[in-house]
Amino acid sequence: MNKDIFKYIVVFTALFLISFYLHNFSITSKEINLSFSLEKTYIFHAFFSALVCINMRFFSENKKVKPQLGFIYLASLILKLVLFCIVFYNPLFTAENFTISEKISLLIPLLIFLFVEVFFTIKILNRN
Repeated sequence: MNKDIFKYIVVFTALFLISFYLHNFSITSKEINLSFSLEKTYIFHAFFSALVCINMRFFSENKKVKPQLGFIYLASLILKLVLFCIVFYNPLFTAENFTISEKISLLIPLLIFLFVEVFFTIKILNRN
């Protein structure tokens, strides 16, 4: 189990570093200004996705919880959405209008980390 947890941390850290710096480079090269911190958005998604995968791995060891892992994952997705809205309340809800580049810049980290999170969760669910 420790090897799996280490793998999650390494994958999400590497994914954060590669995707953030590529995204940041593309935004700065086009001279686009965002009304929110792109780095904080990436950190939130990387940390929370790694946390979800680690918790799913811990829960998969508990025989009483194994049948409920899918529901636990769905609840964690809702919790992730709510926490994201709470943490990024000012840029999300007080801004006048988001440009297309800002909308895409919010969506890209979500989709990147969600894809990898779902991949690891499917592996955990199929293991049981």
